[in-house]
Amino acid sequence: MRVIASSAGNFLRKHVYVAFILPALLIYVVFLVYPLLSSLYYGFFQWDGITRGAFMGLANFKKLLAESPYNVRFFSALKHNIHFFLMTMAVQNLVGLAFALILSRGIRGASVYQTIFFMPYTMSVIVLGFLWSLILNPTWGVFNKLLATVGLSGLARPWLGDMATALPAITLVNAWHWVGFPMLVFLAGLEAIPAELHEAARLDGAGGWKLFRRITMPLLMPSITIVTILTFIGNFNAFEIIFAMEGSSGGPYYATDVLGTLFYRTAFGEAGGFSGQDIGLGSAIAAVMFVIIFAISYLGTRFMRSREMQY
Repeated sequence: MRVIASSAGNFLRKHVYVAFILPALLIYVVFLVYPLLSSLYYGFFQWDGITRGAFMGLANFKKLLAESPYNVRFFSALKHNIHFFLMTMAVQNLVGLAFALILSRGIRGASVYQTIFFMPYTMSVIVLGFLWSLILNPTWGVFNKLLATVGLSGLARPWLGDMATALPAITLVNAWHWVGFPMLVFLAGLEAIPAELHEAARLDGAGGWKLFRRITMPLLMPSITIVTILTFIGNFNAFEIIFAMEGSSGGPYYATDVLGTLFYRTAFGEAGGFSGQDIGLGSAIAAVMFVIIFAISYLGTRFMRSREMQY
């Protein structure tokens, strides 16, 4: 009897972690895995509103990728996602790295500046988008009035109403919102670099740029990898900031349309969709988004890790 009780106790001790993991696992399955698999499954059927129709195989995917106007709108949205990512990567992460380098030098009031730089990251995306749409308003917006005040009224324009400036304007707002996150990641990476390495390099005659290129950058590569992959995933899932500033149509005239807004209009029948509500085609868009994000994230992670090994 004592042996049985001892065995039961050992079993419980070895598997007690399951009781702690199970709630999180259930939440993950219900809210992430199940919707993902459902979306993939729905993409193989014809839909009449919310009623599932006949099995269509890959017809929805063929329509999306090879038939006009579906493929035209899809690849246009994909191009905007790419531009959105590249511009955000260039602005958000370079500025975040610059802030991190400045703060890592232990300047006076560094904690205050760190809080100020990180504060936009804590704001709601919907609230932030609404506020910036007011700031950039061509009639009463603060930004154009500020340009006029400093004698640059010739640069004033309808920033969100011009096809040439709408996407860059939203990208800059998005970069301003998220810049606090890469700043903290880079700052943590910089503070983990032993000071002795920089001191030894200075004794050998290395200057500021050589120190950064030969020591700081290689040791910062793990942080750069994390920030790059998370920036890519976040930007290819972009929806809220576009929706808040331009609506689900991705205006003006689809100049800011991304895969997220295209999916929303298609699946839920918003104005500017293809032909009313089409859950099957919308699910196909979501499935292609997942494949793109998963494949590039995986390949990008392997590439960045190989770069780390080279350093």
